[in-house]
Amino acid sequence: MGIRPYILLAACLGILASEPAVAQETLKVAVPQRGAWDTAVAELGQRGGIFKKHGLSLEILYTQGGPESIQAVVSGSMDIGTGVGVSAAVGAFSKGAPIRLIGSEMIGSPDLYWYVRPESPIRKIEDLAGKTVGYSQTGSSSNAALLELLKQYKVDAKPVALGGMQATFTQTMTGQVDVGWAAAPFGLDALEEGKIRIVARGTDVAALQSRTVRVNVTSLAVLGQRRAALGRFMAAYLETVDWMYSDPAALMHYADYSGLPENIVQRVREFIPKASMAPQQIVGMDEIVADALRTKFIAEPLTPAQIKELVQIPIPQ
Repeated sequence: MGIRPYILLAACLGILASEPAVAQETLKVAVPQRGAWDTAVAELGQRGGIFKKHGLSLEILYTQGGPESIQAVVSGSMDIGTGVGVSAAVGAFSKGAPIRLIGSEMIGSPDLYWYVRPESPIRKIEDLAGKTVGYSQTGSSSNAALLELLKQYKVDAKPVALGGMQATFTQTMTGQVDVGWAAAPFGLDALEEGKIRIVARGTDVAALQSRTVRVNVTSLAVLGQRRAALGRFMAAYLETVDWMYSDPAALMHYADYSGLPENIVQRVREFIPKASMAPQQIVGMDEIVADALRTKFIAEPLTPAQIKELVQIPIPQ
């Protein structure tokens, strides 16, 4: 009699061992600017096992900017695009692209900055007049922020699409462009070493401080067919952001992922406060639409019905 419970336990363990593991549903995610902190949610959440806990396995494709990610979603090669410039997303939707906004990725632009070589005569924003000033891709958040910056300070500069941050750094340091762009923590090591000098920051752009500037998007087809998976993605995304701002292990993963030195990694949360990474709602939609109209990303304002159709944030499961 004494051994029977152990026999029963062994039998139960044998049955459990023979059960197949719970299948992980795969989502393909396009992410711009590999190495940035705010766009690292998918990568870090995957490394930390958070998406797996929610039954998801992510296949991540890194792009040079949000417009490239939108194209990947529209073509059907990717299920989700994160960190997409909201102007580009609204513009694509207005032209009939089957995309929908499923969350805010960044509110304001605390991470963005523009820089020059230390010997540059450019010292302040007004000195940008007549100079070539970089951004990533047309329609990106860096593009929108730069246009707002120049408008606010009434400066007639020459915006230039330069692609990713590493390519921009090379072009700036070799004198191919007067002013480069970057998003912290990229380049902070060069800043501390005196290799570059900041002349403007995203926080200088008053109009963007209380509005969503980057969004997460999906296609209409994926939203219709895989809404439950998108809800789990949102739940894992929220949990990952909480983890990124509370657990030192997240910074260790980020250091490994980004290749940045520890002293720079430790400063990343100074530049990008957690409040700016609140995906549950798109903030300032009326201002977003008005700005997209002014900058000619859309030909006419979106109606309330169109906005309701565009913004479809899945409820976490």
